[in-house]
Formats: sequence, C-alpha cells, structure tokens
Amino acid sequence: MVDCEPQDVAALKPERLLGMRHVMAFLMFLATTVSYATRVSMSVGIVAMTSNNSYGHPVFDWSRTTQDTVLSSFFWGYIILQIPAGHIAGRFGGKYLMLASMGITGIVNLVLPIAAVKGDYMAVCGCRIIMGVSQGLLYPSLHGVIGQWVPITERSRLGTFVYAGAQLGTIIELLTSGLLSASSWGWPSVFYVAGIMCLGWSVIWIILGDSSPATSRWISKKERKYIEMNAGSSELGHGKAPTPWGSILTSLPFWATLLAHCGQNLGFWTLLTELPSYMKYVLNVDIKQNGQLSALPYVAMYVLSFFFSWLAEFLVNRNILRLVTSRKIFNSIAHWGPAVALLGLSYLPGGNLSLAVIILTITVGLNGAHYVGFMLSHIDLSPNHASTMMGFTNGIGAVFSILAPLSVSFVVKDETSASDWRKVFFISVAFYFLTNLFYLLFITADVQEWNEPKPSKTIEDGEKKSEEKNPEKTRNNVGEHKF
Repeated sequence: MVDCEPQDVAALKPERLLGMRHVMAFLMFLATTVSYATRVSMSVGIVAMTSNNSYGHPVFDWSRTTQDTVLSSFFWGYIILQIPAGHIAGRFGGKYLMLASMGITGIVNLVLPIAAVKGDYMAVCGCRIIMGVSQGLLYPSLHGVIGQWVPITERSRLGTFVYAGAQLGTIIELLTSGLLSASSWGWPSVFYVAGIMCLGWSVIWIILGDSSPATSRWISKKERKYIEMNAGSSELGHGKAPTPWGSILTSLPFWATLLAHCGQNLGFWTLLTELPSYMKYVLNVDIKQNGQLSALPYVAMYVLSFFFSWLAEFLVNRNILRLVTSRKIFNSIAHWGPAVALLGLSYLPGGNLSLAVIILTITVGLNGAHYVGFMLSHIDLSPNHASTMMGFTNGIGAVFSILAPLSVSFVVKDETSASDWRKVFFISVAFYFLTNLFYLLFITADVQEWNEPKPSKTIEDGEKKSEEKNPEKTRNNVGEHKF
C-alpha cells in the first residue's frame, strides 16, 4: 500500500458526487436485500404452509419441532463454505462467488414449492440447505469487495448502506409474504417472487460487478487511484498474498470480533426466525397482521442504522472520537441496548400488544448500530484478509444461528406461555452482554502488521545487493513513494 498524506488523498477525490464505488455499493446493497428476503421468506411462509387458511394450496401438518427443523436447516448448509469462500474471495476476488451465490439461491426458490408438495418437509429442508450453502459464499465475498472498493473515510457510511440491505429485505419479505400467503396466489408465490428477484440481480451483476477497482471496465482512472490510495488494501492484488492463519488465530482483536459476531447471530436470529410465531401464539395476531407487525422492528433497525453510520462517520472524521472508540460505543449500543430491552420484554404483562411491539421495535432497532461496530472490524484489522476473516467469523457465527430456532424448540414447551419465551430471551441477553464485554476489552481499529505480506528472502537479498551497488540511487529514492 502506498502511503499518502490526508490532503493528497483528498486532492485525488473525484469531483463527481457519484462514482463507480457508489454503483458497486448499490449493487451489493441489492444483493443483501434480496438474499435476506429469501432467508426470511420461510419465517412467514411456514406459518401459511401449516395454516388451514391456504386458499386451496397444500397444507402441511408439521409439528413445532418439524417447523423449527425447517427454519434452522438453512444454516446447516450456510456454515459449510464460509471459511473456504472467504479464502477464495480473498485470493481471487468475490465477483463470481457472489454471482454463483445469488444464481443458485434464485433457482432453489423457484423449485422449493414443487419440492414441498412432492417430498414434504425433508425436501424443503434439502432446498434450504442448498440455499444455505450458496449463500455461504455471499458475505465473505461482500466483505472482501467492500475492502477493495470503499475508502476508509467512507467505510462507515457505505458499509452500513450495503449491510442495511439485510433489514430492507427483511422488511419487504415480512410485509409481502403475509400478503402473498393470504392472497389467492398462496404461499408458493412467496418463493417464486424471491427466486425471480435473485436471478434478476444476477444478470445486472455480471454486467457491472467487479472484485476490485483494478479489474473494473467502468471506473475512471482518478477514482481508481483515489480508492487505492485510501482503502488500506494491498497493491499486490488477488492470488499473491498468503493468508497468515497463525497471526489471525492468535490475535485477540480478531477473537473479539468473532465473539461479537456469535453474540449478534444468536440474539438476532432468535428474534428473526421466531418473531412471527411469537406474534401468533403469544400475542394472537393473524397472518396478515403478522407480517406487518413483525416488519416494524426491522423498519426501525433499517432507519436507525443510517443514523448510526452518519453519526459514527461524523464523530470520527471530525476527530471527536478515535475510530476504535466509535466501534466500541456503537457495538455496545447494538448489543447492550437490546439486552436491556429484552429484559423489559421478558417481564411484560400478558395481553399488552402495543407495549410489546414498542419494546421489540426498540430491541431490534438499536441492533442496527452493529454495522458500524464489529461488522467493520474485519476490514479495520486487515483490508487484505477481510474476506477470509469474515468467512471464519460468519461460519462460526452461523452455528449460533442454527442454535437460535433449535433452542426455542428445546426451551419452549408451551408456545402460548410468556414464561417459556422469557427463558429464550434470557439466553440472548446473556450472549449479548458477555460477547460485547470481550469486544470492549480487546478490540482495536489499527491495521495489523500481518495485513501486508512479508517480502520473500529472495526479494530482500535482491534489495540489499541493489543498495550495495547503487548507494547514491538508494539515498535519492528515499521518500520517493511518499506523496
């Protein structure tokens, strides 16, 4: 990476308000939006699939345990390719991995309704596992592409924009799935719409998407230079930098990021996969209202995530807070805020629908701060290995995503019992609190020394010989690569 003074980097910034990096951010935003919509589709869809009010479409007599098995099956496949995908994306770029992820997801969604009729819940689980395997390629690739395309000074804003697509996808799916399921088209239309959206995105991505500015046909030379000078990524390029596994796995800041990711996944996915069921069995909300009320907390998360990203970027760029302090503050908002709100929800008297929805909205809304917390720590620590690190933490975190619906099946004996659901919320509270505490103690925002590859012995020997032969030239070139 070439070192530049801040004023020199600012001078390189293109005059146009929107550049190719913004187009890439928008495409990645659409990827997270559509991919999360396909994940969430089953959360509402399964309620319709097991409901008598299906407008002539097949109804499945699945027990609570079977339903939780279906809901968790996505994550069985999701963990398989996380680490390999991160490694491959880190070395060769994420463009085609993202294309494969979204394309396969689209096809599986189109097949799922037929598979459900022909093969019952086992076939549905098979489809969800394949979908999980394919989407396991997405986030490690996204993280690597963001690390290559997004300058440090814009990382909080554009990074949040990309990942907040997950909340928009959740909102759209929770709103539309209930409406589609309750219409004459029935629950199959939920999966058909999701599949078409995935394939549509894939066509646009193959035309405009690229792993890095260096491989883009559409970017201007000035914008490319501005990004490369201000992204913290190596000019070495993909495929040439070995992964320093020993340094990564013995790094406390990396472990702080990993544990924060695990705590986030358990708490978030417990709510995401089980919220529709909680609304139905505890709050007695019908399928149509279910999708609308279930979406409200994610509307709050989506809106607040942009406020948090703007505030974080403002505080850091104005030198009011150090970057690491910003990461700690917003990650604490994202973890400890929901923990406190969940404690309040646990002791809420039964029948108080309005207050329950308000608390759930606060719980999920505050969680939007994690986009400028641990989610960007991978890139802070090592832009060159961000995709590999993201694959590792997302893979381990996915195990806790699997445990989320399964823990509900294990803990909740009576689906209408508020006290049983309280135990589920207590588990999430404990994970939120303890994992963020570790994050506060050990995280840093400094680029780690293992981010850059060490020069080989051959290169070092060559440099020494060159200096011995041309000492005058060496002295004249000192500082040559400093702007």
